[in-house]
Amino acid sequence: MPTLLIVDGANVVGSVPDGWWRDRRAAAERLRDRLAGYVEEGVPGVPGPLEIVLVLEGAARGVPSVPGVRVEEAPGSGDDHIVGLAAAAADRVRVVVTADRELRRRVTATGATTLGPRTLHGPTSKPGSEP
Repeated sequence: MPTLLIVDGANVVGSVPDGWWRDRRAAAERLRDRLAGYVEEGVPGVPGPLEIVLVLEGAARGVPSVPGVRVEEAPGSGDDHIVGLAAAAADRVRVVVTADRELRRRVTATGATTLGPRTLHGPTSKPGSEP
């Protein structure tokens, strides 16, 4: 069973000052597309294949899933939704990507591990492909 990688969309998008605040939905779409490049090979410290869930909330809502990346809109608190996903998958390896200290504490209490947002900011393009 592939590792479940749960991504705190708001936290990861907000970790790079690239103008994301002007269009949060477009920033979430860029993150989703970058995540799709990690499905097979994994991320530093977490080999693939991965099952990736991108959790969005607020103005980033409305971003559709793509092959390899399931987008879930938090019905309330994004953090609560992420904790629920981590707890519900207790029978498998789970990694949550966030810099939020309280969220890290909560998901590690479910048995998940965590990585910081910088893990997802590396290159994912292959030679000869578009960046």
